[in-house]
Amino acid sequence: MIAQKEIQLPPFGRGYHLITRHVADALSDLPDTGLLNVFVHHTSAGLMINENADPSVRVDLESIFNHIVPENLPFLEHTMEGPDDMPAHIKSALTGVSLTIPISRGKLKLGTWQGIFLCEFRNRGGGRKLTLTIYS
Repeated sequence: MIAQKEIQLPPFGRGYHLITRHVADALSDLPDTGLLNVFVHHTSAGLMINENADPSVRVDLESIFNHIVPENLPFLEHTMEGPDDMPAHIKSALTGVSLTIPISRGKLKLGTWQGIFLCEFRNRGGGRKLTLTIYS
């Protein structure tokens, strides 16, 4: 069986935002076993599973991604939407736009220190839309 739900996240500033609770709260009655696919409908944001306990991990992620893909690279052609736009597309390609998470005993089977993150790569990306698909 497949069930699907679309949710709208509130606007977040640039950075890495823990959204595990947003996702879990949108899901009611998970199957005993299955898979959850989380998909973000945007080309300048991404998703990742990472450390959810120490906020310095998020700071370091922002620093390293900005080091790898800085703004204002002189050879970029897609610049009409601002200096953060094309770097955001590249960062989204690096993180990906979907995650698959196992469901076990009616709960998301994340590791002890794992959380689901929205990676907001634009300075002002606005609310982001997610599709949550459960396969059981």
